[in-house]
Amino acid sequence: MLQSRALMKTTASKKLFEAAQKLMPGGVNSPVRAFKAVGIQPPFITRAKGARLYDADGNAFVDYVMSWGPMILGHAPAPVIKAIARAAARGTSYGAPTALEVTLAKMIVEAFPSMERIRLVSSGTEAVMSAIRVARAYTGRDAILKFDGCYHGHADSMLVKAGSGVATLGIPDSPGIPADLARHTLTAPYNDVGSLERLLEAHRGNLACVIVEPVAGNMGVVPPRPEFLSRLRQLTNHYGIVLIFDEVITGFRVDYGGAQSRYGIVPDLTCLGKIIGGGLPVGVYGGLHKIMRLIAPEGPVYQAGTLSGNPLAVTAGIETLKLLKKPGLYRQLEERGRLLSHGLTEAAREAGVAVTFNRVGSMMTTFFTPGPVTDYASAKKSDTEAYARFFRSMLEQGVYLAPSQFEGVFLSTSHTTADIAKTVKAARTAFKKSKG
Repeated sequence: MLQSRALMKTTASKKLFEAAQKLMPGGVNSPVRAFKAVGIQPPFITRAKGARLYDADGNAFVDYVMSWGPMILGHAPAPVIKAIARAAARGTSYGAPTALEVTLAKMIVEAFPSMERIRLVSSGTEAVMSAIRVARAYTGRDAILKFDGCYHGHADSMLVKAGSGVATLGIPDSPGIPADLARHTLTAPYNDVGSLERLLEAHRGNLACVIVEPVAGNMGVVPPRPEFLSRLRQLTNHYGIVLIFDEVITGFRVDYGGAQSRYGIVPDLTCLGKIIGGGLPVGVYGGLHKIMRLIAPEGPVYQAGTLSGNPLAVTAGIETLKLLKKPGLYRQLEERGRLLSHGLTEAAREAGVAVTFNRVGSMMTTFFTPGPVTDYASAKKSDTEAYARFFRSMLEQGVYLAPSQFEGVFLSTSHTTADIAKTVKAARTAFKKSKG
């Protein structure tokens, strides 16, 4: 049941946040969790089940963050939890090869045929960092190109005009990154084919790779224009530049085979994370064998990780991917996404609030701008104060959204039509309050 502000307690979370601020920068272990952009203190979560989060004060929330995407089956799905428990009983880490790694690798390669060889790592950031290193080794070039507002983790080269928490906090470039390193990172507007063509022509002899979120998810959800990805593939092929798809968010989210399956574009390298760990820390990068064979011990490009292929994370990933093969699952997610998007659109219209809804499958963003939103520049036109008011009202009514305008809403198979109806009902009130 959605609770009103009068029923929503915050005492325990407030005390925990005060204690945390004395021990951790900003009281959190990842910046967006501090809720600065929405002007309140964060609830401290104690447990989750299905589509619900529960905090230290006993409040229940319909969750649309879903751990920033990976909980596509909902929180604590019984088959995954049971498999993790069995694996934990056999030991939590070996630092040695396991049959589990072979099983997960086979499942990933079958789902993503472009990934002829893969390497498991422990995070999406690590996957991106490693993919860029091997692309540089393969081409013998240093420069890389990314797109404004696309976030690829916090590795030094990637925090140039990045999205996600960097956009939320208004940090254009992070201090601590050497200028000599940053100069090797070029940026272009997302979805802008003309700019892309000019940049690749001008730097064709220096560019090792182009990295892109095929569906942008870290400036809010921004789908690619029809010609954008196909032209990017044509140009990188023409100039001998490695094309890297960062599918940490979209992999197994927008389709079982990711955005590259949904849009029919084949990259040279792909980075995955989130869903393939079933809620545990994991990442993977992989691609053409002629590139991946450069990775040690087969080749000279060094990359290692003590917890890479961790048996608990790999087990969770295997069980999650098994369940995602259920017939009709992605059709169900698509329909629930359509239902939520339509309901929010109508609620905003009724309240007289100008917003833009972008959706790809089960991921979407409500931008507080008349739009359209096609890139980082247009996303930044959003009224972040209006979003903050909307967010606070939704939270007070028991709906947990991303505490940032520049993030996405994620649906799971655990979200019911009743959950969506309650969310839309709450939004009717929240959109009115967003006007201030």
